[in-house]
Amino acid sequence: MSVKKLKPITPSQRFRVVNKFDQITVSHPEKTLVKGKCKSGGRNNFGKMTMRYFGGGHKKKYRIIDFKRKKFGIPGIVKSIEYDPNRSSFISLIHYKDGEKRYIIAMDGLKIGQEVVSGNKISINVGNSTFLSEIPLGTNISCIEIRPGQGAKIARSAGAYAQLFAKDGKYATIKFPSGEVKMIMETCMATIGVVSNPDNQLIMYGKAGKNRHLGRRPRTRGVAMNPVDHPMGGGEGKASGGIPRSRKGFPSKGFRTRSKKKYSSKYILQRRKK
Repeated sequence: MSVKKLKPITPSQRFRVVNKFDQITVSHPEKTLVKGKCKSGGRNNFGKMTMRYFGGGHKKKYRIIDFKRKKFGIPGIVKSIEYDPNRSSFISLIHYKDGEKRYIIAMDGLKIGQEVVSGNKISINVGNSTFLSEIPLGTNISCIEIRPGQGAKIARSAGAYAQLFAKDGKYATIKFPSGEVKMIMETCMATIGVVSNPDNQLIMYGKAGKNRHLGRRPRTRGVAMNPVDHPMGGGEGKASGGIPRSRKGFPSKGFRTRSKKKYSSKYILQRRKK
C-alpha cells in the first residue's frame, strides 16, 4: 500500500495525504455478506443527546466479518481485497472449497489466488489461523482471541500486530508494540501476519470536511467554554485552565482510568510504556 500527497491547488489540499488504494481489487462488496447499518447521531432511544460531537457522515453498509475462523481444515482462496468503511484495515473475500463465501481481515502481503486455512497442524503462512499453542515463538500475529472461541479482539486495526513471546503451561505470553506483556490461554486462536494497510497512520485529512464525512462534528475545547460548562472553562484571555481534565472532572493526560479490581489485571505481566 502507498499514499499520495495532493497538489496544493486549494487551501484544503495543501496538507492532504490520501490512500492510493492500489491494493484494492474490486469496488463493490459481496451482496450476501452486506447488511444495512443504522446511525444514532449520538441520541438514545428517547431522542436525547447522550454523546456530543456525533452525527452526520457518509452512509455506510456493514460487511459481515468472520472473526472466529471456525472452518477448520477447509481451504479457501483469496478472491479479492476490498475497502471496508467500518475499519481502518482492508478485508479479503474468501471462497471456500465447500462453496461458502466469507470476509476476513486482510493481512499485509496477502495475494489474490493465495490459499488460506484455519485449524490444527497447518502451515505457518500469512493469513492462516491456528491456536497459539501451535505457533512458533517470535512469530508476528494479529486478530487474537482473549477467550477461547470468542473471536478476534486484539490487533485488528490497520498495521496492528503482536509477537508470541513465550509459552508456559496452558498460557502463552504475548508482547505488544506498546511494550505491554500479557498472558493469553494457548487454546485461543490467532492469525499469522501483520494487518493490512500499515501506512494508514500517514494519512492526513487536511480539511474539516473529511471529519464530517466520518460522522464527527466539530469539537469545542474545554478552555474555550464558560466555567458553568466545563471544569477548565473561564478565565481572562487565553488562560490555560489548570489541571487537564474531562467535562466530568476526571483528570486526563496520564491519569490511569483502568479499574484496580479488573479481573484480567492478573494476566498483565508488564504494563505498557508511559
